[in-house]
Amino acid sequence: MIKIENLSRTFYTEELETTALNKVNLQINEKEFVAIMGPSGCGKSTLLNVLGLVDNSAEGQYYFEGQDLQKLSTSKKTEFRRDNIGFIFQNFNLIDELNVFENIELPLRYQKRDKQFRDQAVNNVLERMGIAHRKKHNVSQLSGGQQQRVAVARALVTNPKLILADEPTGNLDSKNGDDVMQMLEQLNKEGATIIMVTHSPTDAQKAHRIINLFDGKIVDEPIKV
Repeated sequence: MIKIENLSRTFYTEELETTALNKVNLQINEKEFVAIMGPSGCGKSTLLNVLGLVDNSAEGQYYFEGQDLQKLSTSKKTEFRRDNIGFIFQNFNLIDELNVFENIELPLRYQKRDKQFRDQAVNNVLERMGIAHRKKHNVSQLSGGQQQRVAVARALVTNPKLILADEPTGNLDSKNGDDVMQMLEQLNKEGATIIMVTHSPTDAQKAHRIINLFDGKIVDEPIKV
């Protein structure tokens, strides 16, 4: 499904040059659940941002189902991300001014779906996440676990081919963290391809494969995080 070749990303400031990714080569199969691990600053989140087309400044090749995404224009990359990729963030990234329903509905608005389609899709995913009774609540009224369920629902509502999860249990207690991991495992069993960045060895063991990063490179042995 995904193939990247010689992927590099360097950040520049006035006095410093930092290589976050250094000629990374990687393949990820459809319906695979992959965990990315490594110490802080090793390039994990940068890699996720490149895969999610949030960071468009990387060098190298990025193929998604055979299509070279690096050759797309910025607007085409935005459309591809909107239609094919769902994101789950450690800090939830919900919009406080919108209620639960409206937060989940937002990606469908970006897709310019009609109201009937949006209502059905959002209500279906609300039921699936067990938060239908909270759909009119402001997100600030929810617990951390409930907010992450909303974030997962928002990632799922467009039925994306790829789900990218950046430390999805990082701000949760153990019970809610376990619940989120069970949700991700179930989504994977249902056919979703998932790439997850995590510091948690326990969470990583739920994946099919663990990729270890160190100093912007994939290494064979895990590095203590």
